Amino acid sequence: MDFVKHKQMASTLLSVHQFLPSLRREKIGYLSAFKTSFCGQVVCNPSFCERQITRSHGNRLVVNSLLGRKVRSRETVIPEPDYRIPIVLLGIAGGLVYADNLIPAVPVGLLGLLLLFQTTRVRFVFDDEALEVRIGDQLQESGENVFVGGKNRWKYSTFINWEFWWPNFPILVYFKETQTKPEGQIHFFPIIFNGKQLYDVMVERAGPSKTSGPKES
Repeated sequence: MDFVKHKQMASTLLSVHQFLPSLRREKIGYLSAFKTSFCGQVVCNPSFCERQITRSHGNRLVVNSLLGRKVRSRETVIPEPDYRIPIVLLGIAGGLVYADNLIPAVPVGLLGLLLLFQTTRVRFVFDDEALEVRIGDQLQESGENVFVGGKNRWKYSTFINWEFWWPNFPILVYFKETQTKPEGQIHFFPIIFNGKQLYDVMVERAGPSKTSGPKES
């Protein structure tokens, strides 16, 4: 009888010993899965961790899409040179010389030669945020403005107004900006570039002018 009781007690202790490790392993599995949900690493309990990793991957995709999003910048526009104005001036100077009007022919001819030279070297560069005057096909910096000082680069956000004289046959472009001085600085440039290209990019980057258009609908 005592032998039977001892045998039953031994069997019970053995079953308890086997049961406790299984509980321990199960708890460890849940704890590992709980840690996995925070760090996104698979440790154990695949069914539980798989759901967590799916959510983690989803979050990572959202972050990547936000970080990888690129803000589109506008392309740089450089209007082509236009030799019509200097050629017209030189033609007028030649006509004055032919008519023996040498006094007016000299300044007109000199102005024509100056604009011809400038047309070969001066470039208006419209980048994403500013208009800049550059020199030559290599687009070298033009240095400081000899008339008002400061760099020959003006942000579109500082433009107060701009005009073409005259839109149908542009000769001069005028604009006023507050970058050089707060009360506004006026600039005049002869239009020795493709007039339509210059007009279109001015409208796009600086907005419509007060009188040169285009008319707002």
